[in-house]
Amino acid sequence: MAESAELILDGKSYSLPVIEGTEREKAFDIGKLRDQTGYVTLDSGYKNTGATKSAITFLDGEEGILRYRGYPIEQLAEKSSFIEVAYLLIYGKLPTEAELQNFSNQITKHTLVHEDVRKIFDGFPSAAHPMAILSSLICSLTAFYPESVSPDLSKEEIDLNVIRLMAKISTIAAWTYKNNMGHPLNYPRNDLDYCSNFLYMMFSFPTEKYDIDPRIVSALNKLLILHADHEQNCSTSTVRLVGSANASLYGSVSAGINALWGPLHGGANQEVLEMLQAIQKDGGDTSKFIAKAKDKNDSFRLMGFGHRVYKNFDPRAKIIKKAADEVLAALGIDDPLLKIAQELEQAALTDQYFIERKLYPNVDFYSGIIYRAIGIPTEMFTVMFALGRLPGWIAQWKEMRENKEPIGRPRQIYTGETERDYTPIEQRS
Repeated sequence: MAESAELILDGKSYSLPVIEGTEREKAFDIGKLRDQTGYVTLDSGYKNTGATKSAITFLDGEEGILRYRGYPIEQLAEKSSFIEVAYLLIYGKLPTEAELQNFSNQITKHTLVHEDVRKIFDGFPSAAHPMAILSSLICSLTAFYPESVSPDLSKEEIDLNVIRLMAKISTIAAWTYKNNMGHPLNYPRNDLDYCSNFLYMMFSFPTEKYDIDPRIVSALNKLLILHADHEQNCSTSTVRLVGSANASLYGSVSAGINALWGPLHGGANQEVLEMLQAIQKDGGDTSKFIAKAKDKNDSFRLMGFGHRVYKNFDPRAKIIKKAADEVLAALGIDDPLLKIAQELEQAALTDQYFIERKLYPNVDFYSGIIYRAIGIPTEMFTVMFALGRLPGWIAQWKEMRENKEPIGRPRQIYTGETERDYTPIEQRS
C-alpha cells in the first residue's frame, strides 16, 4: 500500500500521498488540496515547497553533497570540461567522443552574433552594469530568432536554440566587458576551445599577440563547472516559472539573469572583493575584522563564509580552493587584497568560533579570488556566474517543457482591506 499522510480539517479526514525521490527525499503531494478542502498552504520563500520533480541535480546540504545527473561534482571538476558537463546537464548523459565533438563544433560555429547586436551596445550608458547589458542582449535574441517563441518547437529547433545560446552568451559577455572598458571588440576564434576563446575575446588586443595560459583555462573550466547548476535556487526557479508560460528560452534565461543579479543570490563573490577592499582601506588588519565578525553586537559580517544551503563544508569550495592556490602560485601575483583573503581563510579554518559554527569559506569566497587574479573586474563577477550557470538554466527549461508542466501560478493569503465603497475625491480627508 502506498504511503500517505492524514490531514484532519473540520472533522473530515484527507489523505495526502507521499512522494519519494530516488535519493529518498520525501514530500507530501498537496496538488489537490485546494480542490478538496478549500485550503492552500503558506510557505514564504518556498523554503519547504517542492515546485517540481527534477532529474538534473541532487543537493544534500547537511552532508555536503552535490551531483549532476548522479555524477559527484568532485569527479566532474577533476576529469571533465565545461562543455562536456553542459552536455550532461542538458541531455542527461555523458556524451560519446563523437557527440561531444559535434556539440563543441556546433557551439563554435554559432559564436558569432548578428552585427546589429553591436549597434545595441551604443544605446547603453557608458557606466551601465554588465548584468543589465547581458540580460538585455540575451532577451534581444528572441527578436533575432522570433520562431523561438513557438510553443510547438521540434526537438531539432530546441537543440538549435540551445546551441545558439551556449555559443552567443560567451561572445556577448566578453563584448559587455570590452564595451565597458572602451576597448575594441574581439570576434571569436573557431580554432579555440570554449574557455580559451572566451579569455581571448576578453583580454586580447588587436595591437599585440595574446598568449592563452593553460593554467587559467583549467581554473576557468572548474569555476564554470562548479556553478553549472544548483537545484531549484532563485534564478533557476525563475527560469522555470517564466518558461512555464511558453516563453522563449532566451526570454526565460534573461529573467534568470536578472534574478541572479540580486545581491542576495549571485552577487556574493562581488561582495567578497568589496569586503576585502574595505579591510585594505581600513589598514589591512584582518585580526580586527575577525574580532568584529565574532562580536554579536557588531553588524559587520564576513562575506563568503558559510552557506544557507550547506550546513557543512561547501563541496565546491574544497575543489576551487585547490584551483585558487594553484593559480596564485603559478601566476606569482603580489596583490594585497589576495593576501588579506588568505589571512581570513586561515583564520576561519583554524579559529574554533568559525569551526563550531561551520562558517567555512564557500565557493563565492574562492571564485572572487580567482577572478581577480586572472584580471576579471569585480563588476563582471556575476556575469561570470551567469556564464557558468547557463547549462543548468537550459537543462531546467528543457526538462520543464518535456514534462509538459503547467503554467506556474502560486497562491497567496490575502491580508488587505475587506470590501469597501468608493469615496468621491471631494469627500476624502
